[in-house]
Order: sequence, then C-alpha cells, then structure tokens
Amino acid sequence: MAKLTKSQILSDLSDKTGLSKKDVGAVMDAMLALAYKEVKKSGEFTINGMGKLVKVKRSARMGRNPATGETIKIPAKTVVKFRVAKACKEAVL
Repeated sequence: MAKLTKSQILSDLSDKTGLSKKDVGAVMDAMLALAYKEVKKSGEFTINGMGKLVKVKRSARMGRNPATGETIKIPAKTVVKFRVAKACKEAVL
C-alpha cells in the first residue's frame, strides 16, 4: 500500500473542509512552525487525539562500531520523539 503524498493529503483535507489547497497548506505549515517553536521552548507539543512531540535528553553511553567492532563512547544529546496517544492506538489497532 502506497503512502499518501503531501499533495494527496492537501487535496483530501481541502475536499473535507471546503478550504482551498493553498489555505490547507498554510494551516499545516503554521501548525508545524508552532509545534517546532513549542517543543524548543517548553519541551513538548500535544496534538489531542494523535500524540505529542517530546524533547528528550539522552545520556552518554558506550556503543560499538559495527565495521571494526571497536568500542566507542557515544556522547549525550537531545532528541525529539513522538509519543502516540492512546486514542490513536485504539483507533488504528
């Protein structure tokens, strides 16, 4: 089964809302910008019924170079994860 393209998503949302594709695209772009800003500022952004973007600090750890087998130290870093909401899991599964 093929994934939906951005154009297909915009068309579908445009048909269902009565807005133009350009307006739907502008709303999606504004929501993404808001999500990025909020995760950077407060550490999380929630989309009710779908899930939340969360900024998580990973601690330093030891790893292994798969090419040489050499043990290496992986430095600490901050990553962004998406946690799926319970309602979304139940609707999909």
